[in-house]
Amino acid sequence: MTPKERVQIAMEGGIPPRVPLMCQMSIGHMLLQLGVSPIEFWHDAHVFADGLVRLREIYDFDGVLVSLYGHDPDWHCTMTKRSKSPEGETVTWKDGRVLLYLFDDLPQPLTEDPKLDISEVRDEDLPADLTYIPVSQNLRFAIHSDHKFDVFHLIRERIGERYSLHSEITSPFDYLLDLLGPQAGLLALVTEKERVHNILRHFTKLVKNLAREMCGVGVDAIKVSSPFAGAGFISPMHYKEFVLPYEAEIAQAVRERGVHIYTHTCGAISDRLEMMFDAGVSGIECLDPPPLGNVELEDAKVRTRGRGFIKGNVDSVNTLLMGTQQDILEDARHRIMVGKEGGGFIFSTACSVAPQVERSKLSLLREAVERWG
Repeated sequence: MTPKERVQIAMEGGIPPRVPLMCQMSIGHMLLQLGVSPIEFWHDAHVFADGLVRLREIYDFDGVLVSLYGHDPDWHCTMTKRSKSPEGETVTWKDGRVLLYLFDDLPQPLTEDPKLDISEVRDEDLPADLTYIPVSQNLRFAIHSDHKFDVFHLIRERIGERYSLHSEITSPFDYLLDLLGPQAGLLALVTEKERVHNILRHFTKLVKNLAREMCGVGVDAIKVSSPFAGAGFISPMHYKEFVLPYEAEIAQAVRERGVHIYTHTCGAISDRLEMMFDAGVSGIECLDPPPLGNVELEDAKVRTRGRGFIKGNVDSVNTLLMGTQQDILEDARHRIMVGKEGGGFIFSTACSVAPQVERSKLSLLREAVERWG
């Protein structure tokens, strides 16, 4: 059985001969392991694709997750200044943006794009097409309309049909907070509900169109990145109103095309586990355990049984980064034994692999699935 087939069986709720392993890695971890230029890894589709494939080989994961796409092949022509420092590379772009590309983390914007005031937002202020990924606060990754999916083709050429290939889209709720700023966006849930819903409807249409296109490039699953939808940001009531219906619309469009879709929400999500599956997704991650979050895997398995697959949930900080090798193996064994019961389980870190996690420690997860999976 191929690794791709293992992942497919797990996503369908079944029990593969061995538990599949597939972790999401932080940009910082990938950069430190690969030793490549951070700006080239970020902007060059060939460097990025090669890095993802190499990391899959290093850790023997059963698949590859592609979180950045739409790379501009002429990206280097739009720089006006580039300089190195001990912490990274600083680049000034023709449009005036200045970014510090760290050697061990996400790029840091040194200039700030203005945010919109929701009371003044008009339909014409919203993008007609989805031209960027809102990676984090004030950091956007531009999607080139003529090269949206080049990186997927590059990776599929390298891994063939042996390994699972996953793509990523971003929740409309994240686009809302990126557009307005996190604080203003969260306040608007109370003060400007109708305007918020109008913005969410607009971005849902754009994200749904992008997801439909992705279904045609050979991906096996699509992850919905929804990190601001946990209990640390919004209540279950607001989740049900401002997140659930829009992600459900996207999930339906993807499932209609025979592609799996799963939701990624960090932190405390125990109070909305069942609700997340109400969106019609195939599965959920990260299931962050305490102290990062509040999900106990035993409880999650019982509460979500029959609803879809779950992916998780090793603590990347307190276990992988700070624990001993014995700590990691004991924790991994426990999570594998709990997770594999009844099927529908992909073994993974809860959230992204922290930048400073040693390669030897992360490699223990492969040893664990071989011994107990």
